[in-house]
Amino acid sequence: MEDAHDHDLPALRPGPHGHPLCSECGRTIWNDPKIASAAIVSMDGGIVMVQRAIEPAIGKWSFPSGYVNRGEKIENAVKREVLEECGLETVVDRLVGLYSEEGNSIILAVYEAHITGGKLESADHETLDVRVFKVDDLPELAFEHDRGIISDWIDLQETTR
Repeated sequence: MEDAHDHDLPALRPGPHGHPLCSECGRTIWNDPKIASAAIVSMDGGIVMVQRAIEPAIGKWSFPSGYVNRGEKIENAVKREVLEECGLETVVDRLVGLYSEEGNSIILAVYEAHITGGKLESADHETLDVRVFKVDDLPELAFEHDRGIISDWIDLQETTR
């Protein structure tokens, strides 16, 4: 099969400080991070978790989450992802935290949100199941940072009482 894609972009060359340069004009190409959003949604004495149907971590559980689209307000991305993955309409209450790791290009913005409507159901192809779990009885979590995020959220609850 012949590759019909011709992007007509110039080649890149190594530049200072680890960022590539355009070989034609010398402009620095910034490999900016990608923002993802996640929600901690309280329901029935627990939190809403989704069982992932996509990599990474198929079959493991995490918060409703996804990438923020270019030009999209992060809080709107949170509401969109919860609706898409869980069938729930929400209002974003507050930021739980921003999470990043050295060498990982993704920055995760986690918000607390509350339910205003909808029905809890696995609502798209990215989730196998959606359930409510008590924070002291969680399923196998998808990412190492998930427990720390839940801990941060619990600490936030205690400081605002």
